[in-house]
Amino acid sequence: MITKINKKVATGVVSFLLPLTSCLFFACSSQMDYKEFSVFDEAYMQKKFERAGGFLSTIYADLDSDFGNYNGACLASATDEAVYSHDGNAIESFFNGAWSPTNPNSSIWTTCYHGISYCNLFLDEFTGLTFEDYKLDKNFMAEMYQYNNYQWEARWARAYFYFELVRQYGGVPLKTTNMSPEEANRLPRATADEVFKFIDDECVAIKDSITKDYGDLGGLAMTPANNGRANNLAVLALRARAALYHASPLFNPDNNQELWRQAAETNKAVIDACVARGMKLSPDYKALFIGNTSWSDPNPVAEIIFGRRMPTENRNFETYNFPVGMSGAGAGGGGGNCPSQNLVEAYEDGDKRFAVSVACNGDSWPNANTQPLETFVGGVNGLPTTYGTPTGYYLKKYVNETVQIAGSGANTCKHVWVTFRLAEFYLNYAEAMLNLSGSGYQSVPGFAMTAESAINTVRKRAGLAGIAKDLSAADFKAQYEKERFVELAFEGHRFFDVRRWKEADKYFKTIYGVEIINNGDGTFTETKKVVQNRQWEDKMYLFPIPQSDILKSGGALDQNPGW
Repeated sequence: MITKINKKVATGVVSFLLPLTSCLFFACSSQMDYKEFSVFDEAYMQKKFERAGGFLSTIYADLDSDFGNYNGACLASATDEAVYSHDGNAIESFFNGAWSPTNPNSSIWTTCYHGISYCNLFLDEFTGLTFEDYKLDKNFMAEMYQYNNYQWEARWARAYFYFELVRQYGGVPLKTTNMSPEEANRLPRATADEVFKFIDDECVAIKDSITKDYGDLGGLAMTPANNGRANNLAVLALRARAALYHASPLFNPDNNQELWRQAAETNKAVIDACVARGMKLSPDYKALFIGNTSWSDPNPVAEIIFGRRMPTENRNFETYNFPVGMSGAGAGGGGGNCPSQNLVEAYEDGDKRFAVSVACNGDSWPNANTQPLETFVGGVNGLPTTYGTPTGYYLKKYVNETVQIAGSGANTCKHVWVTFRLAEFYLNYAEAMLNLSGSGYQSVPGFAMTAESAINTVRKRAGLAGIAKDLSAADFKAQYEKERFVELAFEGHRFFDVRRWKEADKYFKTIYGVEIINNGDGTFTETKKVVQNRQWEDKMYLFPIPQSDILKSGGALDQNPGW
């Protein structure tokens, strides 16, 4: 039997109230109304199976995505991937000196502890229910199968939230049980090593228990089945990505080779498990990032391990990022996150990824645009038009070209944030092997695949020849970083990759674009130019902990160095 509860849930250092929701797992809105309950009893939980699933819908809604989290700007525009075309946008606080413990860019801190608290509440209070009154229902066994899997999904999500926190803050308070706000506020920071160990231990504990295939839940079909919820591949993927971060210089200053070995092992395990399940790199790179096709097209489905589906169709991302200056059905584009020349120069000749990621002067894009793009100075889509691209380019990746943002035919589309996909783990493995073997071309006992072979698997899909032979370890590393830059562009990796490598001085200080002059005879002159000179201090490798939470802790929390 379930006992009555008289508790409030704490988000680590921020309290919140329990939601009353009877929505189905996948139909739940990301905007939820919160009400206070002093009793959350057996009758409430047993009224419908879906209410247990409502907890999980809230948890999944707290997973990260980045379709313009900073008033349209993506985190990419705080890196050398892009420049946001609207001066004064909040994204600039990452590099203009405004970032501080009192202006901490702390949405991840708050959201992750919110999600962790729901996970803890569910795991502590609402597992092991029997739903006795429903045993005669025809779908009882199938629904119980699904319900019993919720605990593993909640543990995966909690581990994922801690990964988000540790990569951003280093060590953070480890809150693993449901507790009051006062108790949570007084938790000290665990070390980064302890947080990474917690993530790894959780993944090991649940990887063989969580469902492998949501298309086969004891007769309860869920369509689309494989990528909307975490399965055992998502567990393996989280473990592998966390292991790579743990081995990286930011968290492994002594270059502990055992951590690199663990990174190689766990990332190879993801590759092997995916291949065994018939997964592969999609031949259609573009389709990986267009939500309307990602779940019906077997090619992207074969590569995507886990993606977070946005709860409603919309055209916000397209409106943010379509070129300015379009007329008619294309009017209203915001310019948005404009790819940098830094990124453009990382693509090699013949790279298929470029044309589906970056829109250039003269491109016919998007569909509603009635004339080729004019990103040259004085062109309809270029400067000095307000919000015209400062770099000479516009963003295509993740932007659905079929959307019409104005006129009678204005429409919307689905968006799916790709959290884990197979190509990442070939690259992760390559990085681990390079650091483990000291060479891009050498295998080590227990690892037959070399870093070269792993990278070439990704390059082949892009239509490129294999990586050059006989590169030094330093040159191979540079080539690897370039490959990762273009393959994973605008997927939320670059901001943290450069930090974990501790190479921000190399990459993040000077951002380039091109100035394009129309010569009036059908030719153009392009000149590389500095678009932004950005501030960097080494304290920025980790985020500041919000000062308000430092104060609430009563001395239990200490601030990150330099902040």
